[in-house]
Amino acid sequence: MSGLESLHPSAARVARLLSERGVKGPFREFSASTKTSADAALALGCELGAIASCLVFLLDDEPVVILKSGAFRVDTELFVRLAGGTSLRRANADEVRTATGQPIGGVSPTGWPSQLRVFIDDSLADYDEIWSACGTPNAVFATTFDELRELTHAVAVTLRHP
Repeated sequence: MSGLESLHPSAARVARLLSERGVKGPFREFSASTKTSADAALALGCELGAIASCLVFLLDDEPVVILKSGAFRVDTELFVRLAGGTSLRRANADEVRTATGQPIGGVSPTGWPSQLRVFIDDSLADYDEIWSACGTPNAVFATTFDELRELTHAVAVTLRHP
């Protein structure tokens, strides 16, 4: 876990949790924001599609997390059908913080106050290495599709449209 002490305390906490679960990283923090997929891809020098955005939605008023590729938008109508719900809306900043304990743009796929239902877009499997937020809008970590799916107990689905 060397180098984690140089991370922001919130990012270091998430990185320690990830390390304890077997995630090797690397864990990186930038002076510029990696809040958006485009910002993260630019900072990392990787394809936009290799960024795993961790988004919180309310499906029939239940918070759920969608891990999706930065190259695509979530097809919300398709997701509602796949998840067996009737309504879906993007969580606001307070709802995201309540559900995950983390800020929008920095939501990591771990370290939440309670277990949430998680769905992962299968397009992330196209990349050998993917990057996800690490608890702050400036910190990220490297992982793989399989590791991320196992870490979050996510259901793999096709959620994208260009």
